[in-house]
Amino acid sequence: MSLLSRTAPLVVALGLAACLPAATAQDATWPPTKAKESEFTSRKLDTFQHGTKKEWGYAAPQKDTFLVLHPKEPRAKAPLYVVLHSAGHDVNSCLACTAKVGNHDIYHAPADFYALYLDCRANKGDWWWGSEKYKGPDVCPTEKRVLDTVAWVVKEYGLDADRVYLCGNSMGGSGALGIGMRHGDVFAAVKANVPARVEHVTSRMYFGAEVPAGVTIPDPPVVVDYSAPNDSWSKGHEAFARAMNDRKYPLFLYWGPFGHANNHEQILKVNDLINSFDWLGVKRNELYPVFTSASTNDPLPWPDQLTSKKSGQVNAFFRWTGGSETADAAEAQLFLVKAADLKTAFTVPTEATADVTLRRLQKFRAAPGATVTWAFGKATGEVKADAQGCVTVPGLKVTAEPTTLTLKAAK
Repeated sequence: MSLLSRTAPLVVALGLAACLPAATAQDATWPPTKAKESEFTSRKLDTFQHGTKKEWGYAAPQKDTFLVLHPKEPRAKAPLYVVLHSAGHDVNSCLACTAKVGNHDIYHAPADFYALYLDCRANKGDWWWGSEKYKGPDVCPTEKRVLDTVAWVVKEYGLDADRVYLCGNSMGGSGALGIGMRHGDVFAAVKANVPARVEHVTSRMYFGAEVPAGVTIPDPPVVVDYSAPNDSWSKGHEAFARAMNDRKYPLFLYWGPFGHANNHEQILKVNDLINSFDWLGVKRNELYPVFTSASTNDPLPWPDQLTSKKSGQVNAFFRWTGGSETADAAEAQLFLVKAADLKTAFTVPTEATADVTLRRLQKFRAAPGATVTWAFGKATGEVKADAQGCVTVPGLKVTAEPTTLTLKAAK
């Protein structure tokens, strides 16, 4: 069965044709033009249309539509929830799904957020996953269009640029990883519901290869990915997880035999951790710790245990708070979530060993190869920054009691 047929939208009889118009025949340019103001699920909805910027690099002009859904109550400096639809949807049917709980729950924006719904179906071949048409690591026209649209919406509506979140389902999940991972300077965090393959993010991040000299990749967003080994579209997740671990990138990965599902209630019956991490609490202007090679990680079912009925996780129980910095030091409190605070069928560990890397540092910088001292509770030591100036402290024992990890420049 094709991805298109497997993710085809349900018909929702809500009179959406009136409030979600198709692209008009008139020419549209950039910046976007507001085509309609309406209301959807008791929230104000703005429909915008635009043409093509030359610098995006499209081979031919195209016209696109995007939707901006307002919070239920007006608020200043609101966060932004950015949605990429699946191959079976367009921007209008994507939003239509949000009228019913259980219909592609990843598309449902929080009531106090602005939401941006983007389209890639109006123009043939303009897919989120990029690697289908634009193979290789270069930024493709679709990606440039997404980034310019996000920037324009943030500015136009006066939103909080440090709280922009990218998500998607299926092909949109592939796009969320492929577009979002490369742009940690734009997106605070990314959540991918059954991403349809990982080739896009693999090529964009140079996974399995050396990052070329002269290419700078910002510290990536915190990534949440829930995929099913019995979903053929999840192929390659073992290489993706390995690359994230080796690069010291932040990953919360959940799996189980829930197939190419999009209904959270049904997925939670198989793996009840998929919504347990507060990805919408991550901020672009705050440091985060990366936990790698953790003792509490479950064995991956990919590539040769695809019929396994076991559910599993990577990094599901780690949390942090209190990140702070000066030019000479950085610190954060690390801990495991307590069983009393997490209703789950999983056994919640009371301690875990992991390598810990502080990323997205705003003030504290270590030169490549520089010696950095660290302290974690009563444990202390020294480590050297890697070739990118990234500092990793190996083998920390993390428990449910918050403990402060401190990094300082060696004198």
